[in-house]
Amino acid sequence: MIIALGLAAAAFFPQETEQDSGRPMPPEEACYDVVSYGLEVEVDPKARAIEGRVRMLARLMQPTTGLVLDLDDRLKVRAVSVSASEEGARAVAATFRHEAGRIDISGAGLEALLVPGELFEVDVTYGGKPREAPNPPWDGGFTWSKTKDGSPWIATSNQMQGADLWWPCKDQPDDEPQTMSIAVTVPKSLVCASNGRFVAAETKGGRTTWQWSVTTPINAYGVALNISPYETISRDYTSVAGDTFPVTYWVLPENLDKGKVLFEDIMKQMRGLEELFGPYPFRGDKYGVAETPHLGMEHQTIIAYGNQYRGNPWGNDHGLDYLHLHEFAHEWWANLVTAKNWNDFWIHEGFATYAEALYTEKVAGKAGYFDVIRSKRDGMANRIPVAPREPRTASEMYSGDIYNKGAWILHTMRFLFGDETFFRALRRMAYPDPALEKTTDGSACRFATTDEIRSIAEEVSGRELEWFFEIYLRQPHLPKLVTEEKGRELRLRWETPTDVPFPMPVEVQVGEERVRVEMPGGRGVLANPRKARIQIDPDQWLLKEEEG
Repeated sequence: MIIALGLAAAAFFPQETEQDSGRPMPPEEACYDVVSYGLEVEVDPKARAIEGRVRMLARLMQPTTGLVLDLDDRLKVRAVSVSASEEGARAVAATFRHEAGRIDISGAGLEALLVPGELFEVDVTYGGKPREAPNPPWDGGFTWSKTKDGSPWIATSNQMQGADLWWPCKDQPDDEPQTMSIAVTVPKSLVCASNGRFVAAETKGGRTTWQWSVTTPINAYGVALNISPYETISRDYTSVAGDTFPVTYWVLPENLDKGKVLFEDIMKQMRGLEELFGPYPFRGDKYGVAETPHLGMEHQTIIAYGNQYRGNPWGNDHGLDYLHLHEFAHEWWANLVTAKNWNDFWIHEGFATYAEALYTEKVAGKAGYFDVIRSKRDGMANRIPVAPREPRTASEMYSGDIYNKGAWILHTMRFLFGDETFFRALRRMAYPDPALEKTTDGSACRFATTDEIRSIAEEVSGRELEWFFEIYLRQPHLPKLVTEEKGRELRLRWETPTDVPFPMPVEVQVGEERVRVEMPGGRGVLANPRKARIQIDPDQWLLKEEEG
């Protein structure tokens, strides 16, 4: 998800919310692992209503007498049935209670049907008027808008509140289906662009059903509908891995010419991010972008773009669209590498924000890189840890720090490691095993934690990094660099909030010379026999407390 530079998230997203993704899980939901979803939904633009059906295939992991799915109370559950997964198995018409955002499923015969280790299927029909997004994409739901000619222009966005705003699911970040089918029925004048690969469009009477197949794991909040009389701009692209897949932009007809210009930037960004992070992860399906009536979101293989072709609206324009770049980076950092719990939300947003600086370096050199990374410095609050150890909900973790401070942490890590080691580590953070870069079946997708990112960084760099992660990610306050010129020496000392020794090297400009001062134990001394002019950290690599 994108956030305006230098502004706190609270300006966009209210901290008290009716829904919140990743709420504490009851045992009846924790007891199963989702294998696949089949989603069918009919969208009525005039009534601003939907009717849908979800079939969830899951494996029971622990004995249970009931099941729980999540669904917003604005929608009405029509019926629920549960069956064993084998063909021809008899379905049990289950008893259910739908309140407080959850569907509690029980019923006679259910316990005998649910066998640990075995597959089962839950079939839910539902409908009604889904939540209209108050402030998408931060405060989400359905957005019912119109194009210039008055045609419906509809999009979903629900990262913060969860996919259960509009379809029944297990709304937890650490349980993704391995595959998913999506069928969306709309008036025949409209197109529905969704996740995965296109299967078919079937028209009956005045309505068309658009069918999509997701062949890789997908986070529930990344499932999206984009509905409008779209036109398409499309091209086959050959990946750095050597395989070819389609890249398509679903554009409003009135913006077709602008869309063609943006599309060329999309193709350049594809090559640039592949070179940084490894092959685009979802080559077996597609890369898609849909023009939306909200700013943007990282919906897997169907990125939402609503930047109105403004390039970079926040500062220096280096000839690229930063909104698309940020959301596109999430295909690696959110969709390929997914935070196991929202307390590791920074893995999505910090890496995607840092990608803006890295890609700008490719097109505008080091000056462009430093322009972007320095612009992120103002948006830090330093009030809560970037990555607390305890589980959190999405809204509890959402702040500017997971974006801007997360990006600066990676920026400082780059200085610590040096470019060769850092970029090798970055690639392994995306694809821990280089063999995974050749796969297209979703086997490269994984849940990640801050501890795993640390482990990869340590393995590649050969450094012990507990001090780095403890200070920058596990507690909120920044380290302070204390300097003192005494005689012909410069003495440097790190002060940390928890008194953890902080051996972060410091670069110093001494006259015309650059010197890297190692800081074992958090202290260092630099001789300056000629008393030359000194500048500490001249390029601003270090994430530290600012003076004054």
